This record gives sequence, structure tokens and C-alpha cells, in this order.
Amino acid sequence: MKHTGKKREVRSPKKKKTGMLERIRQNKLAYCLIAPAIIAMIVIHFIPIVSGIIMSFLKLNQFTLKKFLKAPFIGLDNYEAVLFDANSTIRSGFFDALRNTAIFGLICSILVISIAMLLAVLLNRKFRFRGIARTLLMTPWVVPSFVVGMLWGFMWQQDGIINRILVDILHLFPNKPFWLTGPAVMVAIIIPTIWRQVPFVMLMLLAGLQQIPEEYYEAAKIDGANAWRSFCNVTLPLLRSVLSIQILNGIISYVYSFNIVSMMFGHGAGFPGKYGDLLMTNINRNSFQIWQFGTGAAATVVVMVCVMGLVAIWYRIFQNDLVVDE
Repeated sequence: MKHTGKKREVRSPKKKKTGMLERIRQNKLAYCLIAPAIIAMIVIHFIPIVSGIIMSFLKLNQFTLKKFLKAPFIGLDNYEAVLFDANSTIRSGFFDALRNTAIFGLICSILVISIAMLLAVLLNRKFRFRGIARTLLMTPWVVPSFVVGMLWGFMWQQDGIINRILVDILHLFPNKPFWLTGPAVMVAIIIPTIWRQVPFVMLMLLAGLQQIPEEYYEAAKIDGANAWRSFCNVTLPLLRSVLSIQILNGIISYVYSFNIVSMMFGHGAGFPGKYGDLLMTNINRNSFQIWQFGTGAAATVVVMVCVMGLVAIWYRIFQNDLVVDE
């Protein structure tokens, strides 16, 4: 065979392009399985979000409610009333609620994770009746948040069981304090929230602790590390991914916290005051008691944007912890 000196090009067979309809036909079972979830997400999340954004530009109150999305368009007036109008009572209340929510979320996040971590470490040890202890500590989590708010609302009354214990039995205060008025309201809101949130976070951290190989602790012990150094150098780094998820869960849960505060003050019939009003109770009151649905929708959009900003900061900090090594 005569050699011509020219390289012969070896062409790989062309991949047959598949269209969208073809891909759907090939994976029709997968699309059928995820279709209900996609439809539910659109109905439950996407449509209400779009409706809320549209409502925030409308003059929607008790007089225009029948028109709903066809109410008069007023542009950014609702946002101005929430953020910039110095004469607006809604603006004053909104910023009080924003401050309270920031304090509430920060304190709850720190205390919930700290207490849950302590309990998870203790429950990860082997001791008698460990199963019973785990079950009892999970009890607050199974109580609905509406019930938690109602029960603690009764207990925080001036003649409630908490004041009877603190004043009549332990004699810690000379008089029975008013827990549901003034600055003490924040304490009355934070404690039941922590009481209910700790079990879930503890369960997640306990699951994470049980995934850490015992060999790591044995190696640290051989290197002379005490319990605290083992916790700092082994436990915390290996639990970082679990902690990051719990921090995200806390950010969203505390900003949108509503049930406990609402039920504690008569399911919205009472006012937590400027020291206890949170963003969601403020928006709920403006929307359904003062009948300012457009302003309430604008405040909701502002809160949603703030939460998206917080989530973006969270993702920037913890994005490397979300990577799963294969």
C-alpha cells in the first residue's frame, strides 16, 4: 500500500442531537414523578409571591378589597409609607419590629445552638436511660407552636405559675413582675421559642456527632488533647456543615416567627408593644386589623429582600461547607 505522507483525519461519529421532546420522552418517568412537586411549588410559593409583589404597588384596603389585583395602582407609595414617611405610624412600628426581630433572632440563634450542642454532646455519651432522656428532650418539638404560645401566655400572666415559682416559692423578686408588658416581653418571647427550637437542632447535631469516627477522638487523645481541645479541633470542624444548615434554618425561622407571639397575645387580639412586636406580627396587624393590605404586602416584600440578603451572606460564608466530597 502506497504511503502518501498525509495524516488521515479520524473523525469521531457525530453525536445525534436530541431535542427537548426527545429528552422528555426518554425520561418521562422522572418528569412524571417530579411534576406534582413542581406544580405544588408553583401554586404554593410562586403564585403567592408574585401576587404579593403586585399587591405592594396597589391601594388595597377595605374599600378596594373586592377589586383585589385591579385596585388603584399607586406605584411606590406603600414602600414610602413603610420605609421613609416620618409621619407614618406604620413606619415607626415597622422599624421597632425590625429592631426587635434582629435582637430576638440573634439571641435565639446563639442560645439555641449552644444549648442544643451541649445536650447533643451529653446524649452522645453512653449512660443508663439514655433513650428515655432523648425521648423526653424531644417532647417540646412535637407540641404545635400555636399551643406553645397559648400555654406560655397563660404561664407568663402576673398570677401565672412562673411568678408563683419565682416570687412565692423562690422569693427572687419582691413583687410579681409583668412579663407581657414593657421590655420584659422580649424575655417572655425568647424563652418559649428556645424551649421549642432546641430539640430539633439537638437532633440534627446528635445525628452529625454520630457520623464522626471514634478514631479521630482516639488520635486526639494520643496527641494529648483534653476534652475541650477535642471538641474545638475535632467536633466543631466536622460539624460545620450541620451547623451551617441550622444557622440558615434559624435565620429564616426567627425572621418569620409568628405563631408563638401571636398566640401569647390572644391570637393577634393583643399588642406585644414596641418591645415585643416582631416583623410578622406587625405585618399581620397592619394587613388584617388596620386593613392596609397594600402596605402589608410592601412590608412583606421588604422583609423578603432582607432575608435574601442574609441568605446571600450566609452562602458566602458557608458555601465551602456545602460541598460533599465524593
